[in-house]
Amino acid sequence: MEIVIEELTTCQVVQQGDAILLGFVDAGGDPVTIRLSLDQVGALAMTLPGLIDKALQARFADQSLRYTYPLASWAVEQSSDKAQALLTLRTEDGFSVCFSIPRQQQIELGEALMARATPKMTSRKN
Repeated sequence: MEIVIEELTTCQVVQQGDAILLGFVDAGGDPVTIRLSLDQVGALAMTLPGLIDKALQARFADQSLRYTYPLASWAVEQSSDKAQALLTLRTEDGFSVCFSIPRQQQIELGEALMARATPKMTSRKN
């Protein structure tokens, strides 16, 4: 069964925190609620960014397109696992994603960011 969603109305966490509820209004004007377990929500969150990119690329017939989110802030924290750090990226509208990063990838990310930030200097003889 396919449900055509006209409007997202509510997003909430159930009291025990083991699921979320998404409320919609369907094309017929009827309210619909979807209950997703925490595992299902995690799987959906991992799947949606790739699907958004694919839809954008299909719509404009351009495989180089990416759906991007303007970065407003970031935070680096130590994980309870001392070999990992936590990197949280946030947008102004409240969207955030937290990544765990092993020490070697932290080094590689820092080097990649520094390489892009370092302007290439050109020498000219007079």
